[in-house]
Amino acid sequence: MDGTVERPEARPPITAYRGTAGDGSGRGRIVLAATPIGNMGDATERLVGLLATADVVAAEDTRRLHRLVQALGVTVTGRVISYHEHNEAERTPELLDLVRDGATLLMVTDAGMPSVSDPGYRLVEAAVAEGLDLTAVPGASAVLAALALSGLPTDRFCFEGFLPRKPGVRSGRLADLAAERRTMVFFEAPHRLEPMLRSLQQAFGSERPAAVARELTKVHEQVVRGSLLDLLQWAQAVEVRGEIAVVVAGAPDTPPTRPEDHVAQVTSLIESGMRLKDAVAAVAANSQVSKRELYAAVIAAR
Repeated sequence: MDGTVERPEARPPITAYRGTAGDGSGRGRIVLAATPIGNMGDATERLVGLLATADVVAAEDTRRLHRLVQALGVTVTGRVISYHEHNEAERTPELLDLVRDGATLLMVTDAGMPSVSDPGYRLVEAAVAEGLDLTAVPGASAVLAALALSGLPTDRFCFEGFLPRKPGVRSGRLADLAAERRTMVFFEAPHRLEPMLRSLQQAFGSERPAAVARELTKVHEQVVRGSLLDLLQWAQAVEVRGEIAVVVAGAPDTPPTRPEDHVAQVTSLIESGMRLKDAVAAVAANSQVSKRELYAAVIAAR
């Protein structure tokens, strides 16, 4: 020991993103940057650099942006513009004008990656159509975190976002997904979790494996795993709070079935508000049975 103290390496300077596409051309560009979904320690160095140096920051909620930069200890020096689902259509042309004029535009939402069940898609679509520079800064993702923690197969999956609220439309969407073989990831509000799980149980069966992930990356993070019936009973017994992601196993490989085996599923869809003809068509398509024979089986069972 010589009494010297090893000092940590200094962080590299924050990259300046003003008015450059990163190639020295001076062209403007759009950067979609993921923000933490709960734990501020998940903010990336690139996100911090962009918040400090971008010409324009388009934020889903400017109050949430203010709390974010305070927590990260960074000062936004560029112009801040509110950009959310209610003003996307009118604000998109304005943002594109700024990029055409050479600005670096940072797009952030309240949590996670913009355009993934969040504002941003309209801006990306317009930028791609016009050939403007566009890139992404990856980071925290509730979809991937919930999938990884679910204990369900991760080799093939699909993201379904929020299910429709209207019972009939929701039943139709779930009927379309009943035969989906990939693991499915959904979002849901805590006060609507119980009816959502009940709908999943009716559409996919009580024994379908699933997981509910809440408050991911936060102090009270919780992942509850079990069958859809288990999860429904859990949701009925407790007060569920926080941000929710629901992961459901894909449909298992099953042998060919008879039309009579699907009468109960058609009946459930009818009780949810679907017309008989539509319910039969949805179930027949997913079950690969004859629509005519299934219709006859439903009528015979009445």
